[in-house]
Amino acid sequence: MAAADYYEILDPRFSGLFNSSAHVDKLFTGCRWAEGTVYFPAGRYLLWSDIPNNRMLRYDETDGQVSVFREPSGNTNGHTVDRQGRLVSCEHSGRRVSRTEHDGTITTIADRWQGKRLNSPNDVVVKSDGSIWFSDPTYGIDSDYEGDKAESEIGKSQVYRVDPAGGGVEAVITDMIQPNGLAFSPDEKKLYVSDTGRSDSPVHMRVFDVGAGSALSNGRPFANCTAGVFDGFRLDDQGRIWTSAGDGIHCYDPDGTLIGKVKVPEVTANCVFGGIKRNCLYIAGTTSLYMVRLMVNGAKTF
Repeated sequence: MAAADYYEILDPRFSGLFNSSAHVDKLFTGCRWAEGTVYFPAGRYLLWSDIPNNRMLRYDETDGQVSVFREPSGNTNGHTVDRQGRLVSCEHSGRRVSRTEHDGTITTIADRWQGKRLNSPNDVVVKSDGSIWFSDPTYGIDSDYEGDKAESEIGKSQVYRVDPAGGGVEAVITDMIQPNGLAFSPDEKKLYVSDTGRSDSPVHMRVFDVGAGSALSNGRPFANCTAGVFDGFRLDDQGRIWTSAGDGIHCYDPDGTLIGKVKVPEVTANCVFGGIKRNCLYIAGTTSLYMVRLMVNGAKTF
């Protein structure tokens, strides 16, 4: 297959980011809704969520084997790795953010805000100061498909920060419809957040300036999605955003220009950089796990 079957160049800046001979490989299929890719470099393996099947899967990069990592999983969605190498997860049916300790026990990081249960935490990132930031839309309580149907106790969907010292949960973004994916820029001076709520306005991603502690300011549109919705995304070490969309992975320059696409034959939900050199982009499609080896390196997050 030709490079055009895998890549779409929309701006010359995209041309040097991929090797035209590098295919988009399907590594596994059989999920109902694949989400939440997270990579562990020490073990050279990837975990991801199969939300409706209430399980987490594990891909071993050394031999290509896939196994069940956890079942049931609390209908986990997004994951990340903290600075101590521990798994941090968003659970839909658990309605919490949890951490898997080194000994395998699971600790609740956040499950309430102002005494009310969270909706269904969706995506999560850990900042260098140890604070945990997560989005909390209603997808896990809207029906029994991705969690347990229930009414929202909070009555809105917000982005929260968990204080690294006292563990307090603070709402830091309160004006989104359905906040979803989120990630910091490599220098942590900006926070990007996608909004998958459908309304009269375009489905978009916003960017905020990050100050001390929980301070965010100057929230503004970054990009409108041109195919489907932005869901989960990650950044490379030059600050480019690689985000899921309806027709694959879209790549945005830090100036907000859509410069190219990695074409995937299914609607994508999430992606993460992995591999020894952080140049393998793992992609969660609707039913499958994909990988493409790029000419860029993912931003270091720990």
